[in-house]
Amino acid sequence: MIFNKFKKIQPRHILMPAFVCNSVSLRIILKAKIMIQLHDKQFVPFISAKEINFAIEKMVAQIEDDFFDETPIFIGVLNGSFMVVSDFLKLYKKPCEVSFIKLASYEGTSSTESVKQLIGLNQDLTGRTVIVIEDIIDTGNTLEELKKLFKSQNVKHFKIATLFFKPDAFKKDLKIDYVGIRIPNKFIVGFGLDYDGLGRNLPEVYQLKEE
Repeated sequence: MIFNKFKKIQPRHILMPAFVCNSVSLRIILKAKIMIQLHDKQFVPFISAKEINFAIEKMVAQIEDDFFDETPIFIGVLNGSFMVVSDFLKLYKKPCEVSFIKLASYEGTSSTESVKQLIGLNQDLTGRTVIVIEDIIDTGNTLEELKKLFKSQNVKHFKIATLFFKPDAFKKDLKIDYVGIRIPNKFIVGFGLDYDGLGRNLPEVYQLKEE
């Protein structure tokens, strides 16, 4: 079945008569992984929507505690962070503002070394608490560019929050203040993350299938 240019691949099972299909075989069928295909690559389930929501709730609670008496500006890094920012703001109960910035560092399944600013901020951040919300941090190239961007803005606090963090891939000497889930250095899609444009709308996260 093809849906929005990607397809789910159902594992093949031998259908068994009701009197033969016991609870053990049912559990095997239910636990069977469903793969999806995006362009030329296949991906398997990695992080559930429930786990993602729990991680976002944890970050929200930490930031509310740290800045309960302030009105922070949350900066979402497009394109990937739109789902993270949306779910984060639905849970954040304190006064806040939100804006977005767009930078590019990915081509295909590899993170490139160069980062170009595409869309910048157009508001005065002097004396404000700025919290960048990322979907994923791996090499840290994007963060380094963001640090340069905000260094001249005279912000009061500059904090970094990310839903997913790849410590094995991280190359920079930068502090990550809030981390939702630490993951291995695997290529993932879903919940805002894509493979050449596909997969951002998936409510859970999939990892690249190993050959």
